[in-house]
Amino acid sequence: MEVSDIKKVLVLGAGTMGQQIALQCAIHGYDVVLYDIDPEMLKKALKHIDRFMKELETSKRFSSAELAAARERIATSTDAAEAGKNVDLISENVPEDPALKGKVFSQFNGICATHTIFTSNTSSLIPSMFAEQSGRPDKVISLHFHPNVWDATIADVMPHKGTSDETLQVVTAFARRVGQTPIYVKREHPGYVFNTMLMAFLSSALTMVGRGVASVEDVDRSWMGVMFTPMGPFGIMDFIGLDTMWKVNSFWASSMNDPVVKKNADLLRKMLDEGKLGQKSGSGFYTYPNPSFTAKGFLKGENS
Repeated sequence: MEVSDIKKVLVLGAGTMGQQIALQCAIHGYDVVLYDIDPEMLKKALKHIDRFMKELETSKRFSSAELAAARERIATSTDAAEAGKNVDLISENVPEDPALKGKVFSQFNGICATHTIFTSNTSSLIPSMFAEQSGRPDKVISLHFHPNVWDATIADVMPHKGTSDETLQVVTAFARRVGQTPIYVKREHPGYVFNTMLMAFLSSALTMVGRGVASVEDVDRSWMGVMFTPMGPFGIMDFIGLDTMWKVNSFWASSMNDPVVKKNADLLRKMLDEGKLGQKSGSGFYTYPNPSFTAKGFLKGENS
């Protein structure tokens, strides 16, 4: 198989990353099926994709004609058997649970053609955790994008020991064809490259707040004031989604039996129980759409 053989992409999971990957692939000429078990999720996904398109048009990144053509290439489906027909590459974006990813890959192994490559957009897990369950371990590899996909154009490409050289080469070339710079992760490493650095950063912020060292606002204020960034670690966590942050922290707390990570996961779990998911729910460490860290006097502590 060569990268030119990839014509149709199946995106599993219609969350934020699934939406962005679907649109990015469609913009670059691929036919896309966006699959989710929840029809309401697909309806919301299409609305979000339309919003992304308006932003891209306003910023003159792409013309209205290019975006309209891309939108025509995106289909949606809740029918796995139908969604998996004639696809050449899968981008999996289901929750960060290796058992669930393995189950989903196993399901689509029975649906997709034998040449179909299975990629995972996991941000913290490694492909060997679910490669065997896929039924085609030589065609399983991680292809991890970063949001927003059209701005943060870095994609981690991580094979496992059983990934074929052909799969690695094809997926690396595919990443370039959808506007990404592929970062080759030479050995399996949880967290990949950027996320390894990011999670250490976010974990230290959670730990300081959990131990009562400083407030959420002051931790963010410190980072923003020294590094000249538009948001700090807690604003970033709200952007990522506190449900995703909890899943990652909970998994590694259990895997490593680390009491510090467990305490961080418990802090996030408490917020989820209160319905605080971050930007997506309008409330997290901050309240949206106008979080206090965007206010003029935030860095000076005037709105504390």
